Amino acid sequence: MINKKITVVFADEEIQKAYLKTKSDNPTLYRFLERATDDLKSNPFCGIQIPKRQIPRTYLQKYGIDNLWKYNLPDAWRLVYSVAGNEVEIIAILLEWFPHKDYEKRFDY
Repeated sequence: MINKKITVVFADEEIQKAYLKTKSDNPTLYRFLERATDDLKSNPFCGIQIPKRQIPRTYLQKYGIDNLWKYNLPDAWRLVYSVAGNEVEIIAILLEWFPHKDYEKRFDY
């Protein structure tokens, strides 16, 4: 059990806007993302950690992260996020979500 405050945030304003836009553009995907954020609020380590050598350079350059996690959504969608924190708080930072085909492109699979 995690005894720290857990917060889920968006990596930047663009991602937050895309998330809000999903509510009207794709309500089913929005529900999947809502469920994922609820899960991350309970346990930010519930996803699958991506090995450091496989973290796409774009994430390293744009966000300066040192860890990356994948959360499998229904219908072969993927949510990628990073985890940061300190002694008091853990923050799950939502970076991107996409269908599996786009996920494979991003990760050069």
